[in-house]
Amino acid sequence: MNEWVIFALGSAFFAAMTAIFGKMGVHDINSNLATFIRTVVILVMTAGIVSLRHEWQAPDRLSRFGLLMLVLSGVATGLSWLCYWRALQLGPASRVAPIDKLSVALVIVFSVAFLGETLTWKAALGGLLVVSGTLLLAI
Repeated sequence: MNEWVIFALGSAFFAAMTAIFGKMGVHDINSNLATFIRTVVILVMTAGIVSLRHEWQAPDRLSRFGLLMLVLSGVATGLSWLCYWRALQLGPASRVAPIDKLSVALVIVFSVAFLGETLTWKAALGGLLVVSGTLLLAI
């Protein structure tokens, strides 16, 4: 099994746990404050990992384009989290999470449009199945 597949499966597992723990957490805490608390935990955790692995780099050694893309990704992540946590606070996790996973279908479209990736029949069919499954679960 490719190493990336193991990390992708880990991502899926932890994303599922995020929804479960998060739904329980936003029951008594405002969703925006919940997002802030999670962000602080993530910041401390990743700073620790980067430190333990000696992966810090001087800012002048970082690609300006790469840094800009990461800043934009951070903004998108923050907005996604704010929306996700508010949705979890207001709705059932079993319906919010599938709608959130529409991102899979959107990534397929955006990767073809912006990254020049090839749209295979498997990716197109998979994307349609994700959309279909989302509609079935969320409506």
